[in-house]
Amino acid sequence: APRTVASGTNWFVNWADVPSVVRLADGTLVGHWLQKSGPDTYAYDVRLSYSRDDGRTWSASFSPHSDGTKTEHGFASLFEMPGAGLGLIWLDGRGTKPGPGEGGHGAERGAMSVRFAAFDSNWKQTAEAPIDLRVCDCCPTTAVVTAEGPVAAFRNRTDDEVRDIYVSRLENGTWTGPAAVHVDDWAINACPVNGPMLSARGRNVAIAWFTGKNEQGRAYVAFSHDAGRTFGAPIRLDDAGTLGRVDVELMPNGSAAASWIELADRRAQFRARRIEPSGARSASITVSTLSGGRASGYPRIASTDDEIVFAWTDSVDGRSQVQTAVTRLPRTIR
Repeated sequence: APRTVASGTNWFVNWADVPSVVRLADGTLVGHWLQKSGPDTYAYDVRLSYSRDDGRTWSASFSPHSDGTKTEHGFASLFEMPGAGLGLIWLDGRGTKPGPGEGGHGAERGAMSVRFAAFDSNWKQTAEAPIDLRVCDCCPTTAVVTAEGPVAAFRNRTDDEVRDIYVSRLENGTWTGPAAVHVDDWAINACPVNGPMLSARGRNVAIAWFTGKNEQGRAYVAFSHDAGRTFGAPIRLDDAGTLGRVDVELMPNGSAAASWIELADRRAQFRARRIEPSGARSASITVSTLSGGRASGYPRIASTDDEIVFAWTDSVDGRSQVQTAVTRLPRTIR
């Protein structure tokens, strides 16, 4: 039966910025959610809690950021630190500092940043540091751990509003300078709420992302064989056009299973396919039709060998429900 991690009447609840739970190697479960810190719309904090008894009881909640500003802190991605302990990255609004009564994104005076924190196995905080000091305001982050350490990905934001996908790696306790996965050169004076997704096995990494340059929605996958230092040429993921909201799982044979929301003839469909590092792609499969709006959320996939589990949000009789499905992706690659 489901177990409650936490609850409250002061949460920040958002269709794209959702809670999560991860299991560490020692069996510890760690959950995160967003909790309001002030009356302004975008004043909220990341809260964490852990369980050492398989979810029966949970620790008192705590926050990974110590800035104390009543600004946005969200879109967290949790991962296990090499060796032991928890790492996470999140979007941090401490640099935006809106003035009194200016609670909206349009009133922000500074830039959103991506920041990192770490905790050891005794839950003592061992790090809090910036990764990128100017990023897109509300695109989800993603992070994985390779054989050479953690890799983070996010949507960067330049001074002239180019918002491409960047990665950074944690090396010897320091995050490397953010680097573009590919120069899409997508300039947009707004946040598309469309972040990347990473998956890793050993030194191999796959990343999926969305871009909308020239008003054309496209999704891509790229592969890295050196723990995220460099990535190969982008491989087109969608068929005719997409709303993005991608996910990716690196498979044992080196291929990737990836998903997206296809948009064709004004119909939205949750689709997936297998992609090889060579650029070969299987035929796409349609998991489900769904709403193209916020009600469909961010579909997700998970893998065990060649089996793929899909999860997405759907409206049934006017009520929002999580749906799931299981399949094996086509092996035939064209």
